[in-house]
Amino acid sequence: MIARALAPTLLEELQHSNKIIILYGSRQVGKTTLINDLIQKLNYKTLKVNADSGEDLSVLSSRSPEALKRFIGEADLLFIDEAQRITDIGINLKIIHDTMPEKRVIVTGSSSLDLANRISEPLTGRTWTYTLFPISFREWLEHNQISSGLNIAKLEGLMLFGSYPEAITLEGTQRKVQYLNELKQAYLYKDVLALGNIRYPEKLNQLVQLLAYQMGQFVSIQELAKSLKVNRDTINNYIDLLEKGFVLFRLGGFSRNLRKEMTKMNKIYFYDLGVRNAVINDFSPIHLRKDKGSLWENFLIAERKKHLSYTLQFANTYFWNTHTGAEIDYVEEMGGYLNGFEFKWNPKKYRNSYAPWQNAYPESRYQCITPEQVLDFI
Repeated sequence: MIARALAPTLLEELQHSNKIIILYGSRQVGKTTLINDLIQKLNYKTLKVNADSGEDLSVLSSRSPEALKRFIGEADLLFIDEAQRITDIGINLKIIHDTMPEKRVIVTGSSSLDLANRISEPLTGRTWTYTLFPISFREWLEHNQISSGLNIAKLEGLMLFGSYPEAITLEGTQRKVQYLNELKQAYLYKDVLALGNIRYPEKLNQLVQLLAYQMGQFVSIQELAKSLKVNRDTINNYIDLLEKGFVLFRLGGFSRNLRKEMTKMNKIYFYDLGVRNAVINDFSPIHLRKDKGSLWENFLIAERKKHLSYTLQFANTYFWNTHTGAEIDYVEEMGGYLNGFEFKWNPKKYRNSYAPWQNAYPESRYQCITPEQVLDFI
């Protein structure tokens, strides 16, 4: 089992806090495995509920303190898996927290889409919320006991097949590709389709394909709407659903109101590159790919996102572009500091954008991240 960076934090909360723990993350990312491992370490008497199975859901929707007390009984810990399936889950968790404060409760959801809406108001001040991502590069390195001398071939493998736990542990390219295609077909859109009330699922699939080809580029909502023959609001809604379903995420442009800076369009990145490559059915080796620069950029930004989340660091994140062509791939604003990063898979093709960035923001820091500097960044 690959040790997860979030485990110590969750273990600490379950031992010393009575707040309800909400753990988000896409399907197959390892949420249930992680929680079951923590349960074994804690040795609490535990009641497990899988909301996907359809059992016991009526009690957890009952709004009855007496029924909930009878249901939980002598259990010290209540674990509800895929809680977005349960009607009125927020109200019932509030009742459990307020009437049985000695009980520990942990809830998982594979979509923040519906669960967050159901629990945000009833559980104000009663929760700690975390997100579990596909295996981080740091977790992978520690599992393989690699502290230096990174093998570029292994890094390329993560950029091609992603870092879902099973994609990492399966042997052979064919099995990895087979798994990712199964993941794409069976799980990728499951909660988005179920909870988003999507009328045209084929348009959602086409949109994801278009976004996969535009990964790391400017995304025009108007052009996407024209290509798919739907309106702008539909495109915006679908992208929002895909973001809340942990398929992809957006990065906005950084600006402090300089007229030459571009901020109106977003860039799109995928939480997992294996999923992205499955969407476009391209698992060609890195040295043969025209999109290797975009893959490297997406890999680093997604890994940085994991690192910030697991270390409880809160940053504003952007890209930076000007109408004259100057650009910074990734900008991070945190703790009063402004940091600009460029990402280059091939250092020989490095084009220094430091001068225009420094001229615009002389107080900022700057760094170029190549495979040799990857450990400094993530």
